[in-house]
Amino acid sequence: MNENPGSKPGVSRPPWNPPCNQLGNALCGAGSGLIRGGLGAYGEKIFGSSSEYVQSNISKYFSDPQYYFQVNDQYVRNKLKLVFFPFLHRGHWTRITEPVGGKLSYQPPINDINAPDLYIPFMAFATYLVLAGISLGQSGRFSPEAMNWQFVKGMVGWFLQVMLLKVSLLSLGGGEAPLLDTIAYSGYTFTGMCLAVLGRITLNYTCHLIIIWTCMCMGIFLVKTMKRTLYAEARSYHSSRHHYLLLGIAFAQFPIISWLSNTTGNWFF
Repeated sequence: MNENPGSKPGVSRPPWNPPCNQLGNALCGAGSGLIRGGLGAYGEKIFGSSSEYVQSNISKYFSDPQYYFQVNDQYVRNKLKLVFFPFLHRGHWTRITEPVGGKLSYQPPINDINAPDLYIPFMAFATYLVLAGISLGQSGRFSPEAMNWQFVKGMVGWFLQVMLLKVSLLSLGGGEAPLLDTIAYSGYTFTGMCLAVLGRITLNYTCHLIIIWTCMCMGIFLVKTMKRTLYAEARSYHSSRHHYLLLGIAFAQFPIISWLSNTTGNWFF
């Protein structure tokens, strides 16, 4: 009987090597190389275009946040004059552009008084909350809950202003303005709000005249800004609709500012 020596204990079995097929190996290597190359190129195309699409949309709608904080003392003073006395502004309302990388880019706020910034809106909003706390303390209604409601009320008012500007742009077929631009322009409302709340604290009933003045100034400022800056980016132009929207934005400042300037701790009036 024949015995297999590889099955005996102590006897090592030689390694088994399959027959070499050089042609098959070459075809297999070439095929895998083509597959890897094709998938790599396809993936690079997909993810490359996706990243470019995301970056273009981010730059379109959000811009660079650092851009909105390039301010100095002179810009802040001139901007506050422009917001509180827009009818005295004798210069243009359009933003200054400069060529950067083969395309036009807007100058930062430090070099352009018409450029939007977020420094003044954020500081104005914080000042608004401080003045609201003082007003609540004078009336004996100060509490953490009241301050919390005042903060939420201010954020809702800011959101309503942003939506008002965005809807007006979309109705003209625009909507291409960066979101941070709209947030900045809407946030300037709180500069006038601080003046209205300060008048309510110090001048009592005379504050109603200050509120009316603030509403008029903010209406004029937003109308001038929307007409020369934001509406310039709209894809279509309708004269009658344009004017109606501007009037709507101006008149909407009266209920919004009157509502936000009420610091009694109530949600409404």
